[in-house]
Amino acid sequence: MPRSTTRHAFAQWARASVLALVAVGSVGSVISARADDLPSFAQTRATHPLSDVQLLDRRGEPLQTLRVDPSRRVLAWVPLDQMSPSLLRAMLLSEDQHFYEHSGVDWSAVAASAWANLWNTRTRGASTVTMQLAGLLDKDLARRGGRSVTQKLGQAWVAGRLEKRWTKAQILEAYLNRVPLRGELVGVPAAAQAFFGKRPSGLDARESALLAAMLRGPNASAETLSTRACGVLRAMGQACDGLVDEVGAVLRRKSLSVGDAPQWAPHYARLALRADGPAAQRSTLDATWQRVAVQALRRHLAELSGRQVEDGAVLVLDNASGEVRVWVGSSGSQLSEAAQVDHVLARRQPGSTLKPFLYELAIERRLITAASLLDDSPAQVATAAGLYLPQNYDKQYRGWISARASLGNSLNVPAVRLSLMLTPEAVFERLNALGLQLPETGGFYGPPLALGSADVTLLALTNAYRALANGGRYAAAATPRRDLNRDAGPRRVDFRQVADPRASFIVGDILADNNARALTFGLSSALALPFPASVKTGTSKDMRDNWCIGWTSRYTVGVWVGNSSGEAMHQVSGVSGAAPVWREVMLALHAGGVPPVARPPAGVVAQETRFEPGQEPSRREWFVAGTEQAVIRAAGTSVSLSNPVDGAIYALDPDIPPMAQRLRFAHEGRLDRGGVAAWRLDGRVIGRGATLDWLPMPGRHELALLDASGRVLQQVRFEVRGAGLKQPPSPSAESRPPNPQVKRSKAQFVATPWRPEG
Repeated sequence: MPRSTTRHAFAQWARASVLALVAVGSVGSVISARADDLPSFAQTRATHPLSDVQLLDRRGEPLQTLRVDPSRRVLAWVPLDQMSPSLLRAMLLSEDQHFYEHSGVDWSAVAASAWANLWNTRTRGASTVTMQLAGLLDKDLARRGGRSVTQKLGQAWVAGRLEKRWTKAQILEAYLNRVPLRGELVGVPAAAQAFFGKRPSGLDARESALLAAMLRGPNASAETLSTRACGVLRAMGQACDGLVDEVGAVLRRKSLSVGDAPQWAPHYARLALRADGPAAQRSTLDATWQRVAVQALRRHLAELSGRQVEDGAVLVLDNASGEVRVWVGSSGSQLSEAAQVDHVLARRQPGSTLKPFLYELAIERRLITAASLLDDSPAQVATAAGLYLPQNYDKQYRGWISARASLGNSLNVPAVRLSLMLTPEAVFERLNALGLQLPETGGFYGPPLALGSADVTLLALTNAYRALANGGRYAAAATPRRDLNRDAGPRRVDFRQVADPRASFIVGDILADNNARALTFGLSSALALPFPASVKTGTSKDMRDNWCIGWTSRYTVGVWVGNSSGEAMHQVSGVSGAAPVWREVMLALHAGGVPPVARPPAGVVAQETRFEPGQEPSRREWFVAGTEQAVIRAAGTSVSLSNPVDGAIYALDPDIPPMAQRLRFAHEGRLDRGGVAAWRLDGRVIGRGATLDWLPMPGRHELALLDASGRVLQQVRFEVRGAGLKQPPSPSAESRPPNPQVKRSKAQFVATPWRPEG
């Protein structure tokens, strides 16, 4: 060796020695304190920082895995006895051949490394597995790759302490679970799953050699990794033919499908799982029913693929505990463009699903009974915004109809009239008492609230139905976070009586009566189950949402189908959209046995009731005690104006000739002895008959309906605005029968607020 080179080498050696002595003196106390703070093996395993947490169902079956740390990929801790023997051998051959012989520091490797550094040659580093683990446990010792003299001394010192406190098996196990590998992957379990789709126990010699090669240079090129892996294989007595191509293919197909859990409940998992919780967290979901609901929703929406519908949600609540058994927030990415939206919590218009709460409140206040006859005829309701014109879903009217048939067939007009009897404020207060959390006021929503003009969530609405199932007793449903880890026992449920138990039972009986809904839904719809179940459908304006919600004595099930974007569906109603999914879930819930029939509470009596003159067949009806009736008959002599309503304002359309615009006067009911009504406008009789078309003249008017003797039956005032004819037509022209060819003025309806579809 030339003298100059030797002198330079000795200078480097002396410099390193001095730095080492200084480092020992300056950091010795710090290293000692750090070694005293080392966690135990049990603490290290318990605080293993996972990037993915697993959701379990109520029996411990995996349901969903959720990533909670986007910067790293760390899977659950794997014990050493579940690691492949080939992996252990390859790793020690690559990183620490004297692992079982040293006490934390391999002094022979240190000497070899020092000599190599003296002569500027490259060899394997001197860090043992224990020293590397010390760096993993203490981030300060691993900073800047852990290559400074101070850090090396710190790692050596802490490694010695580790060897005295931990067993070799514990050190090796912790190292394999915590060592960084390629990219974001940390630990052998994550790397084995990402590159080979295996658990660590299933790794063969070639796979183990590749992972061992990554320990020395995690992000090295495929060629470098192949060379290192080939060296490990040769040391293991294995051939490495074709390894370069194999390594390249493995790195290209890197994909981490975490664990073995299928992805069945992503929305629930996002709400429930805690990043700082255990690796597996138990919920109250039922894996079997969750899968049934997901598959039923996806299959049915696929069948409706040509009808502009792609989203849906399903929720199942246990009636007694309020625990969630099924939570399906979306139809999935294959069907929906909004698969990440949790539609269980999205606010949508509920349509007719609010009607049961109206009828319950009216029965509770003894305004009606289930047998009471309600008026299903055209109605106009004056509001601050103009006339509100409720219509039935099928645009037909059935005259006098019982409350049972009206609710069963989901008629809109009787429900609006009922809400006016109750007042929108009273309806609003009751809905909020049931947990719907409507943000405005009863006056803001007005009469359309009866038909679902407010926005609610599937969770709140289903839980409100659960209150009816529990006899009017309301309790908040268990949230996903509160649902987790119920091993301590059943949760306490704080019920409060919101609705009358007798009225709740009667409404539930109506909704379970397949005959009561036969006019609209037929006798063999998806709502007819082989066991008792109360159910109601609903469709919002323009078919934007449809619902099916119902209960048995055990469970309440809610289903929503629609579009997250708010686009209207094509010919999809509650009974064709949501009901088939509801039916399939209900059948799965009760596959083990028929649910018991709900018993009537005290204060409910049964009465044989007949209707005269035969509006409906006689039947055995339920009543709140004191309201029962054996005979129900309509008051045939009652007559009332149906159009116009008092205070109405009409505007003539300037684009239509005045002679082509007509306002139709109409009344409801029959006069005594077949009399014919007369119409008196502004003090002058202008015609007779059940209806009369009048050529509107601008100004304020007073219209009276007279019976055959000239007695005033009803009188209203209304106003016509706009430019009409200068002279009124002759009375004879007004009294002529209406011409079916004459176009009615579209200006008759000054303003039409939200008009429900069903």
